[in-house]
Amino acid sequence: MIELFDVHKAFGPNKVLQGVNLTIPKGESMVIIGGSGTGKSVCLKSVLGLVTPDKGLITVDGQDAQRAERDAFLARFGMLFQGGALFDSLSIWENVAFRLLRGSLKRPKSEAREIAIEKLRRVGLKPEVADLFPSELSGGMQKRVGLARAIAAEPEIIFFDEPTTGLDPIMSGVINELIREIVVEMGATAMTITHDMSSVRAIADQVAMLHDGVIQWTGPVGDMDASGDPYLDQFIHGRADGPIESVR
Repeated sequence: MIELFDVHKAFGPNKVLQGVNLTIPKGESMVIIGGSGTGKSVCLKSVLGLVTPDKGLITVDGQDAQRAERDAFLARFGMLFQGGALFDSLSIWENVAFRLLRGSLKRPKSEAREIAIEKLRRVGLKPEVADLFPSELSGGMQKRVGLARAIAAEPEIIFFDEPTTGLDPIMSGVINELIREIVVEMGATAMTITHDMSSVRAIADQVAMLHDGVIQWTGPVGDMDASGDPYLDQFIHGRADGPIESVR
């Protein structure tokens, strides 16, 4: 569904991506791991066409991501943002139905509200939440609203940007389980970027480690612990000593 071929991207002298090659099969959940500043978000933004690679090719279902007609292309995606990114001035249901109230996916307001309430129910939130505002919800509830918004338009591909950031361990577990259930139910292709290893083990079918601008290791999540790759081994066990230099 998603393929990156020799993708390079630099910002001035900072070479972030230096030849990324990655394949994400249709209906699979790929989790990209790596330290802060290794280019995980740049990878994701490049697939969406928000960042233009300096070199290389990215295809989505065989279509060049940079040449696609934008509205139709982006309609295939759902996104759970790291910080929730809810609109403070909109009610919860309007946040969830944001894409259903405008553009090519526009539905009648009453229908959009019904869909929003059904998606809220799917992520464990009661219909009474629909008319509240984001400021009236806890961080965990806001994250669920963000997940409901990501799936509201029944996307083929869902991106998750650090889905458990800012959540306590119990709520992180709940969100991880919800993501896994929903991706399987929808048959969606998922791409997650995270450094939370509990998320990796809960969400992933496949794992790819990004380091020094390239994919250092990729394979099934079940092969991760016995990979034999010193970079991956150091990262997943959180060791200070190893080939990945830490700032001290």
